[in-house]
Amino acid sequence: MAYLNPLQLTDWRRTISQAYKEIREVNQDPQQLHKQWFKFRATKDKLYWHHPMTPLMKAQQENIWSTPFYDYDPGYSVWGTFNTNVETYTLETELAADGKFSYTRVAEIAFELKGKPLKLNMYWIDGYGGALYLPFGDLTNGKTTYGGGRYLYDAIKGADLGSRGDQILLDFNFAYNPSCAYNHLWSCPLPPAENKLSIGIEAGEKSFPEG
Repeated sequence: MAYLNPLQLTDWRRTISQAYKEIREVNQDPQQLHKQWFKFRATKDKLYWHHPMTPLMKAQQENIWSTPFYDYDPGYSVWGTFNTNVETYTLETELAADGKFSYTRVAEIAFELKGKPLKLNMYWIDGYGGALYLPFGDLTNGKTTYGGGRYLYDAIKGADLGSRGDQILLDFNFAYNPSCAYNHLWSCPLPPAENKLSIGIEAGEKSFPEG
């Protein structure tokens, strides 16, 4: 992978951070969240098709016109209870470009989705000053969504939907692919098996064609 231009990368992250800031400002209002979802999609498309830091390959940009998403479904937007009274442990994975990536379980999030009680682990990225990190898998992986799973939170890169007290927003309509879903030259941590849900999450970003 070519050397990353630090100013261009900063501009990319600044744009993503602003998009999530606007989401957090309306996260109590389902109708406004739906409007922000459209804006979020437009922001992603602008970055992926026009920004020099795009992970897309030229053939993808020429043959695909926008990032594929499920239609917005308010049933996939829920508040979960953030419980920090859990056993902590650290997971590690080796990334080709960045070396060892480690993240520590810091909480368990309990929530109900489509009438089913579910749980996900929330992690804290070790190093880089730390940040919340929520990768997840589900039964759509390898079918309509990226086989390796998707992300909801990666606060180190600005992806943060917001919280209130001990509640955290889980709006799966904003679920997005890791960079390696677009380009095999990128490497990224994938959701651990313990964070694979027993249902299909038919919301958020779908798998991206190779072009």
